[in-house]
Amino acid sequence: MSNIFKRTKIMATIGPATWNPTDGQQAIESIMNAGVDIYRLNFSHGSFEEKEHVIRDIRAASERLGRRVAIVQDLQGPKIRLGDIKDDSLHVKTGDELVLDYALRDAEHDGSHTLPLQYNLAEKVKPGEIAWIFDGKVKTTIIEISSPTAIKVRVENDGEIKRKKGINLPDTDFGSDVFPEKDLEDMRFGADKDIDFVALSFIQSADNIVEGRRLLKEAGYPDSIKIIAKIETKQSVVSDAAMDAIAREADVVMVARGDMAYEVGMQAVPTIQRKLVHFCRRYGTQVIVATQTMGTMYNSPIPTRAEADNVASAVIMGADAIMLSEETAVGEFPLETIQALREIIEYTQENNPVEYLKPDVELPVERICRQGVKVAEGIEADAIVAETKTGFTTWLASANRPSIRIVSVSDDPRVANQLVMCYGVDSYVAPFEHNFGFMLAERLEAAGVIGHESEDTVVVILSGRQQGVVGGTDTIQVRTI
Repeated sequence: MSNIFKRTKIMATIGPATWNPTDGQQAIESIMNAGVDIYRLNFSHGSFEEKEHVIRDIRAASERLGRRVAIVQDLQGPKIRLGDIKDDSLHVKTGDELVLDYALRDAEHDGSHTLPLQYNLAEKVKPGEIAWIFDGKVKTTIIEISSPTAIKVRVENDGEIKRKKGINLPDTDFGSDVFPEKDLEDMRFGADKDIDFVALSFIQSADNIVEGRRLLKEAGYPDSIKIIAKIETKQSVVSDAAMDAIAREADVVMVARGDMAYEVGMQAVPTIQRKLVHFCRRYGTQVIVATQTMGTMYNSPIPTRAEADNVASAVIMGADAIMLSEETAVGEFPLETIQALREIIEYTQENNPVEYLKPDVELPVERICRQGVKVAEGIEADAIVAETKTGFTTWLASANRPSIRIVSVSDDPRVANQLVMCYGVDSYVAPFEHNFGFMLAERLEAAGVIGHESEDTVVVILSGRQQGVVGGTDTIQVRTI
């Protein structure tokens, strides 16, 4: 295990490759030790009972290892999926015609070219529109609305279609149909669970985020819950103004490049990713780069050079986190994938500093945090210590992308968990008391987490004279341990 502090965080999707009911806590501890900071629970799959078990195991592993971690509830959104298919898959050829029927969603498939569908596309699509099936592997064109619940499509390339796989429709306008009943049910389940973030899928506009907040509050989530807006639709990236508005409204933005590639074209994704990261950094919004970051490690113990470049680019842009999906959910080499990702992140951050971008937050506390970061870097401090009640001080310090570790301390466990998402932040919980940031730094120095054996340890502390007051940070201290 490297002694370098990893500033860009690793988010891993939990699945059969990284968790099982019998020794789940041990499996979670393994990937936690390998470098995972954030745990994504994909609510497109699995039961509520399983999700509760996973949450318990993550928190138990976190407690045992003494590390703050974040848990993300990722809602399915209006994901269009096929139903079950006989023998789990169907081979198709160019020119084949398929019928996709919502009326058969619960029926047993008979092996024919009439397939069950879990969403009534007949109410939304028009002939001539494109439908990509199975993560873009099979392209089809809609040729007919054959009944009030069924559509007919023509296959444009040879391929294989598998059960429960998704369908992308880049030409189709779904209007405001962003939160299906399944999401509402999942919200009702998650409201009283130990979850730190809720990811809203297929966000089309900033208005969807506002509506998502309302629905989460209505379901019973605490006001402190944070929203991740997953950007994967053509509507969400139709203009710079649309992306800017989403970056302003969301707590976190996820650049979900998989579905996005079929919505806007693969050639547009790198440019859109850079724009989204820029907008997020401008407003201090956390940003995650996701989907196939290490895709070939699904069944290979080493990444490709292109994947290493892909990850390094996200680090250099200043992304807060990089997400693994299938690689850790169902891949053959989850630990190797996490370790390889960590090595790329650490090498890149040590050799390619992130360019400074001033956050567009005109508040006195922002200027104080910015100056605190400058002081810390100017004197080559060992750490920046941020005392925070709501996370705001730490968030602002992180937005400046310092090359120095930010040690954050709060008395609120959920706030401490959420700050794990922030670039460069090492998060802790302690009861508020006088000088508690400095006392934490002393403990970390004694444990060898910060500082040097042969030299004094210097920290810059960001704090407020009225501890616990939101936005009350007004003091920069330079302290020697």
